[in-house]
Amino acid sequence: MNATPTVEALRTELRGPVVSPEDPEYDESRRIYNAMIDRRPAAVVPCRDAGDVRDAVRAVRDEGLPFAVRGGGHSGPGLCVVDGGVTADLSPMRGVRVDPAARIAEVAGGSLLGDLDHAAHAFGLGVPAGIVSTTGVGGLTLGGGHGHLTRRYGLTIDSLLAADVVLADGTFVTATEEEHPDLLWALRGGGGNFGVVTSFTFRLHPVDTVGLGITLWPLERLPDVLRWYRDFLPQAPEELTGFFAELVVPPAPPFPESLHGQAMCGIVWCWTGDLDHAEDALSVAGTAAPPAFHFTAPMPYPAVQTMFDGLMPPGLQWYWRGDFFDRITDEAIAVHAKYAAAIPTGLSTMHMYPVDGAAHGAHPDAAWAYRDAFWSGVVAGIDPDPANADAIRQWCADYWQELHPHSMGGGYVNFMGTEEGQDRVRATYRDRYDRLASVKRTYDPDNFFRANQNIEPAPRA
Repeated sequence: MNATPTVEALRTELRGPVVSPEDPEYDESRRIYNAMIDRRPAAVVPCRDAGDVRDAVRAVRDEGLPFAVRGGGHSGPGLCVVDGGVTADLSPMRGVRVDPAARIAEVAGGSLLGDLDHAAHAFGLGVPAGIVSTTGVGGLTLGGGHGHLTRRYGLTIDSLLAADVVLADGTFVTATEEEHPDLLWALRGGGGNFGVVTSFTFRLHPVDTVGLGITLWPLERLPDVLRWYRDFLPQAPEELTGFFAELVVPPAPPFPESLHGQAMCGIVWCWTGDLDHAEDALSVAGTAAPPAFHFTAPMPYPAVQTMFDGLMPPGLQWYWRGDFFDRITDEAIAVHAKYAAAIPTGLSTMHMYPVDGAAHGAHPDAAWAYRDAFWSGVVAGIDPDPANADAIRQWCADYWQELHPHSMGGGYVNFMGTEEGQDRVRATYRDRYDRLASVKRTYDPDNFFRANQNIEPAPRA
């Protein structure tokens, strides 16, 4: 099988390798985190620096091919690969430089959360971002970003100070509050619509050893626990966060063997205050209902960030959908109880991540349009076996469909699928959409960057 003329042209124009279907490394190069996605790009172009990205953007535009960008490859709907197009693979661009005195980190565009956590932790610092260390910094940040530190320090975008960006015409700019401030505004939650970010500059925050807590209850206590959780957490100190989960207990520490394989509900806690007060802060979980399991331990923050890595490795089948919530109604609790009792596989789950606290007061004008949300919810059907793909997809879709009327209408852009439609994108950006479309017209008037939850350029005046 010979390369197409288009791929041969790319090989002529680019200095680095161009991986195409006839190459032995092709299948590995197109593989992403979600094994439910099996797309066949015309080529994958590994990029080692911003110069490679500029060349790739220009060459792909010249050849008229669809273009996608892969950082960590964690896009649930697989937006980092496109059939018949070209994926710019940023994974060779990994690196973090920390200035501990200024509390600033410069993070290369292909870096993973684990790279950032490790580099910053050496100085007792960190950024609020995610709960799985193999997630790409780029995709998570551009969608907004939340994690264990959000109630204390805000969203990931609230710590974003600057970004180096390759634009659709191949030019290179740095977006800051002083230069291209409209672009920086759009990057704070607008997804990959505006360019390829080759470097992020973040403000760092104090975080070192934290208090980890895991509390589990039998499913029949779910209504009691959720009613307590919805009232307790919003008024809790910002040093305390905890995401609610429905899960099947994995056969691994710290869970006792008697609970392995049981469907339960629980809260994963993180205390970032004085460790001397961690036990008291985490003991409140017992007031919700008598727990079946309660575990606490001091833990370095990067270790907390890697807790789920082994449970959720690359190569699983994934299907997810999400929504924002400003309240958890009794009717929503009934929906949660119904679908928690019907979890289809051992890895399938539902999480409610707190996005209040510090996130409510930061950058109210940012592209992230749900500063009034209290939770970012996601339903995720997950399993290693492709034979179960239909079952996890159906459970997730049905669950979301019944829960959605109790939501705020839009969802976290990183928890959206490809088939949710343009109205859903508009609902996610609310009244920010028109301004985002205007910024898109300025920086990408032809919608070259469209392998994303797409914001269409505003019509030319």
